Amino acid sequence: MCLTIAGFDPTGGAGVIADIQTFSAFGCFATAAITSVTFQNSSGVFGGINQTAAALRGQVEPIFDEYPIAAVKTGMLPTRDVIEETARLIKSKSLANVIVDPVIRATSGHKLIDDDAVVALIEILFPLAELITPNIPEAERLSGISIRTSADVANAASVLRQMGARNVLIKGGHPFGGNNSKTATDYLFLGDSQTVLKGEFIESSIRGTGCRLSSAIAANLALGNEMIESVRSAKEYVTKAIRTANLEEKVQ
Repeated sequence: MCLTIAGFDPTGGAGVIADIQTFSAFGCFATAAITSVTFQNSSGVFGGINQTAAALRGQVEPIFDEYPIAAVKTGMLPTRDVIEETARLIKSKSLANVIVDPVIRATSGHKLIDDDAVVALIEILFPLAELITPNIPEAERLSGISIRTSADVANAASVLRQMGARNVLIKGGHPFGGNNSKTATDYLFLGDSQTVLKGEFIESSIRGTGCRLSSAIAANLALGNEMIESVRSAKEYVTKAIRTANLEEKVQ
């Protein structure tokens, strides 16, 4: 049983719909709570209505009353109040396998959470996470380090761990340092150990790959897999999803 706490994308490209699809793909029962109803399509984000902390609690408590939750994935958490409530809910059930995807901006560049929420994300939610999954721009924003080399990635991860993150996956879907490599390299930091995960880089306009990756990791952990195995499996799943989406676009 997996729970996603994230925003609602009406096109299904990202957010809770993408998370639910991913949980189901791994054979996990999916539950969801919406933090923000966004107005968007493949062209961009045009606005949204954020949910209150009370609305979030109202969605999640009945889920807790009925289902045992084996893993939680968080995505768009737009305000400090929502982040604080998310943390309270996680603590209330001592939930394990918490994956925090620190969504800050949409692919189109639209800001999805306010500055105070970024601070709360670091201070309140990072310490509860088994893994955080920032992409390169998010890792730069959160750590304050400009990433140009793989050494910069390691330094950023070290800063994020000092901020309270137990384990860090810095996703390499965004090239850095002028790197035009056709390899999608992710960097997994489990404590002091580093694992480099290389995969095929596929040009695509598909959205929500970060959502799918983090929810796939959560699903794998819920199934009892170890972290490295879970991340590898999730990476393979997202690569396949991108390749399939590209084929569908060509057919259309």
